[in-house]
Amino acid sequence: MIAVTENRRFTALAGLTPLKKHWAGQLALVVAGSLVVALLAQVSIPLPFTPVPVTGQTLAVLLVGGALGGWLGGLSLVLYLAEGAVGFPVFAGHASGLASFGATGGYLVGFVVMAFVVGRLAEKGWDRSILTSILAMVIGEAILYAIAVPWLGVYVGFSHAIPMGFLPFILGDALKMLIAGGLFPAAWKLVGSRPSAKD
Repeated sequence: MIAVTENRRFTALAGLTPLKKHWAGQLALVVAGSLVVALLAQVSIPLPFTPVPVTGQTLAVLLVGGALGGWLGGLSLVLYLAEGAVGFPVFAGHASGLASFGATGGYLVGFVVMAFVVGRLAEKGWDRSILTSILAMVIGEAILYAIAVPWLGVYVGFSHAIPMGFLPFILGDALKMLIAGGLFPAAWKLVGSRPSAKD
């Protein structure tokens, strides 16, 4: 039986900081999370055969969700979307505005759910071991594509959605999942793997 099924109360990494104990600190974490995603979103490689670029966003979302936990991670992505929607150039390629929620909008919306789920799994202790940490990342990515690919299909046709919105990104996302999935257990080992959080 894997450790995450034990009846213990875990915390995400951010729970070890004093910031999470007060609303101002939580707000600071949410803002910081949105900025991390905005920064890595600018690592962007357009592909000629799909409107979906290769970006650092997915890695950022995995890291923000896993580090901040479900609610704060999810709120970071909600803030990120709001920043882009009102005109800040935070999306891939310095894009912004409601037009960004077109063909690739499913990825943006999916990021919110992805961060929340990965964060909740981290709060259940899935980020303590390499196996469950990577599995949490896989689940998060699966949820992302379950939202993004059908959304893309509305614009490019459902027969093209998987070849254009999923297959080109398998290897890159596998690498990102390995990186994020490996970083969290290493971080917990570094801080002494404190198992639980106090209220």
